[in-house]
Amino acid sequence: MITATGLELRAGSRILLSDTTLRIQPGDRIGLVGRNGAGKTTTLKVLAGEGEPYAGEVRRGSELGYLPQDPREGDLSVTAKDRVLSARGLDTLLRDMEKAQTAMSELVDDAERDKAIRRYGRLEERFASLGGYAAESEAARICANLGLADRVLAQPLRTLSGGQRRRVELARILFAASDVGASGRSDTILLLDEPTNHLDADSINWLRGFLKGHEGGLVVISHDVELLAEVVNKVWFLDATRGELDNYNMTWNRYLEARATDEKRRRRERANAEKKAAALQAQAAKLGAKATKAVAAKNMARRAEQMLASLDDQRQADKVAHIKFPAPAPCGRTPLTAEGLSKSYGSLEIFTGVDLAIDRGTKVVVLGLNGAGKTTLLRLLGGMEKPDTGSVEAGHGLRLGYYAQEHETLDHDASVWENIRHLAPDTGAQELRNLLGSFLFTGEQLDQPAGTLSGGEKTRLALAGLVSSAANVLLLDEPTNNLDPASREQVLNALRSYTGAVVLVTHDPGAVEALEPERVILLPDGTEDHWSDDYLELVQLA
Repeated sequence: MITATGLELRAGSRILLSDTTLRIQPGDRIGLVGRNGAGKTTTLKVLAGEGEPYAGEVRRGSELGYLPQDPREGDLSVTAKDRVLSARGLDTLLRDMEKAQTAMSELVDDAERDKAIRRYGRLEERFASLGGYAAESEAARICANLGLADRVLAQPLRTLSGGQRRRVELARILFAASDVGASGRSDTILLLDEPTNHLDADSINWLRGFLKGHEGGLVVISHDVELLAEVVNKVWFLDATRGELDNYNMTWNRYLEARATDEKRRRRERANAEKKAAALQAQAAKLGAKATKAVAAKNMARRAEQMLASLDDQRQADKVAHIKFPAPAPCGRTPLTAEGLSKSYGSLEIFTGVDLAIDRGTKVVVLGLNGAGKTTLLRLLGGMEKPDTGSVEAGHGLRLGYYAQEHETLDHDASVWENIRHLAPDTGAQELRNLLGSFLFTGEQLDQPAGTLSGGEKTRLALAGLVSSAANVLLLDEPTNNLDPASREQVLNALRSYTGAVVLVTHDPGAVEALEPERVILLPDGTEDHWSDDYLELVQLA
């Protein structure tokens, strides 16, 4: 169980949550929802013990499995398999058993060999108590269902993409949670922030079934409506305007109906408040002309201003980012070309001999299974990495814009304002303030470190940098991840209207349909083909 009392969360001076009590018990499967920037990720971090509340207390009486949005840093030299097995301590046990086996076969001295045999027996007994080879098989099954092939599991974490590392971490958490122990059920509470990111359709379907059957407790942040509809039995709605959390003890579909009813009620209350404010202002204007009524008139005017200020805050919460890519800078016929690109990490070959030419205004989708090198190709084209062989050539007038799915283009230690100044050094300050305002960054939030933003807010900031660049070639790596539905639709509209060239990597079929691509590149072979809707079914598998 997790219990939070008197919880207050802040981002700078902005109150995200005020004097709130939360409880997560076995059997609870809670969907934590709210608009981007409302504080969902911050709430999950604090519940997991990886962030401190401004006020209040969090008590944890269960094992936790926490999946953050951003990949965790750590020892990247261990293999993916060992990272998963470490959830139950099986990785070190297996290594120690291998060492004991080697000693048993190689030692000549009888006493030393007997000592190694006894050590192996103790290790094997401990291994059996943790589930033994059945547990190892269970870990392999979980990994396979999350699209982690044996060759990936054998690789060091440093050779994996951010998406692969995140799936390894998800596999590790689910492996720990599947340990039912003596009670016959798992007591682990899962705290999952966008767990379906980087998963293909089959893996998402499997994950829904796993979470639906989990008995230990769950809080999930997700924009996957089907997952919420199938899994959750409670909904926490984090209201960014009021700094409060509304608790709905019901399924997702019933929550949507209840929420719509609540919103209608609030709109009626808002309209009534506007009428009252208007009446107070009119009465204050009449009384203000009389000296004996001046104090009463001022009080009425002040009450009207307070009512309207509250209504302005409510309207601000309903705003969405206005994303529109500007007209691209002039360029030659083929602003970007690549020839003979190859990339390997150690002995692992990602792809070899990839050629492509990005013509002015062309739209290209890159497809391939997870680990085929889609992100790596964009990083090579964007100059973030160097190819092992081959070259990337800039054509006449190339102005490149790169959106990285892990937000590597942002300086997480710098503020929102410092980031946008770095991304657009030649743009005037007021123009940049207006731009940030259209992406819903205003006031004190401009001074907020980028690393403290939610995943959706980081996406908006990175996209604001692209908008300011007037790029004529956009390299977009999963640009709709972490976005609420309204913000996602804005990105899709921007893609529809953009007249420059785009190279897109995505698992989102809606993004592909909005782009209306002419060509497709299939990795790892680097095969190029004209786009047809026959490829659309591969997008979520890629």
